[in-house]
Order: sequence, then C-alpha cells, then structure tokens
Amino acid sequence: MNHVILEILLGAAAAILAITLHEAAHGYAAWALGDDTAKLAHRLSLNPIRHVDRVGTIILPGVLVIVQLIAFGRVEFLFGWAKPVPVSAWRFRDPRRGMALVAAAGPAMNFFLAWVGALCGWLLPHVSPQMMAPAATFLQYFILSNIVLGLFNLLPIPPLDGGRIVVGILPLPLAMRWARMERAGIAVVLLIVFLLPAAAREFGFQFDPIGAILNTVVPWTMRLVFNLAGQSV
Repeated sequence: MNHVILEILLGAAAAILAITLHEAAHGYAAWALGDDTAKLAHRLSLNPIRHVDRVGTIILPGVLVIVQLIAFGRVEFLFGWAKPVPVSAWRFRDPRRGMALVAAAGPAMNFFLAWVGALCGWLLPHVSPQMMAPAATFLQYFILSNIVLGLFNLLPIPPLDGGRIVVGILPLPLAMRWARMERAGIAVVLLIVFLLPAAAREFGFQFDPIGAILNTVVPWTMRLVFNLAGQSV
C-alpha cells in the first residue's frame, strides 16, 4: 500500500510540474514578444502553485494516476490543465503569428523538460540506494508526462496549442474559420479522446484515433529524447 501511495504522489508531482511549467512558458514567450499581461498578473513564475487549477492540475491528473495504477499497475496516459496564462494578442506586432509562437512555447517547454529529465538519468548511479527507486520512478513519470503533454497539445484543434499554431500559419480566410472551432474545441477533444472510444468499446468496436497516434508517437519520441541525452532505452 505504501508503495502505491508513493507512486501516486510521484506521478502527481511529475504531472503538476509538466502542466504548470508548460503554462509558464506561454507567459514568458508572450513577454518576450512584447506582452506583459502575464507579468502584471504575477503569472511569470516557475512556482507551480501560481498556475495550479484545482480540477485540471490536481484532481483530474490524480484520479487518472490512481485509476491506471489500480487497473494496469502503471500510468499510460495523463490529461490536465493549468490556469490559462493571460495573453493580450493585440500587443504583438503580428497578433496571429505572435499567438502561434506563444502557443508553440508550451509544447517546446515540455520536450525540453523531457530531455532534461533524461539527462538527469546520468545522476541516478550517484543517488543513495534508499532514494534510487523513487528517483528513477519520478524521472520516468516526469519524462512521460512531458512527452505526452507536449504531443497532446500539438493536436491541431483549438484551443489546444496545435490549433492556435495552425491558426497562425493558415491563410487568413482559412485561419478565421479554424479559429471558430475554439468555442467547442474542448468538447471536441473530450469527445474524440474519451467519450467515443469508451462508447465504441461498449459496443465491441475499436475507435481510438488519438490513442493510436500517441501509442505510436510517444515511444518514438521517448527514444529520441533519450538518444539526445546520450542514454540508451
């Protein structure tokens, strides 16, 4: 039981760090492009507490970790969000391109953190025997959380980061149409990621396009991250 509780705490801590630093990256990117809205709101902070959303950062990731550990004995998927960092796009020289760059900063931060986590693997042989297993478990969850969060947010559906990147690079008429999807974007994501796959399983069908993509891309990305860190998987 103590082992399970420790795994839950380590998995939750890894997910919280991945989510909140992802959000902080948006604020820093906006500031670099000339928008100090997040700075004035005291959201330019690497302190996770400033970015925590009670449901999206704590409750939902925690429930997912607990359910998966009980059902599968491991964590295969995490989902959550932090408080959105306020951004005033009109302050950018090119609002559409600026928002695309701000959006891209979140996944970029996650991939960078995954690489840092893989680099930290070199330190494990120097950790005390008592701390070796918890440290290795945390790094595993930390790398996985960042890779999944980064890839998931690149889905081209507003308001996910990938959707806002697409809006920034499409020709204006198409971009305006694509941006309108943001009103129902989260509902679309939840429908495709959770509801339709669950309903299909009830009727004996396999329909999980996002899961299939992640099951292919996540292992490839993890191998790439470890290779860039000089580690073998």
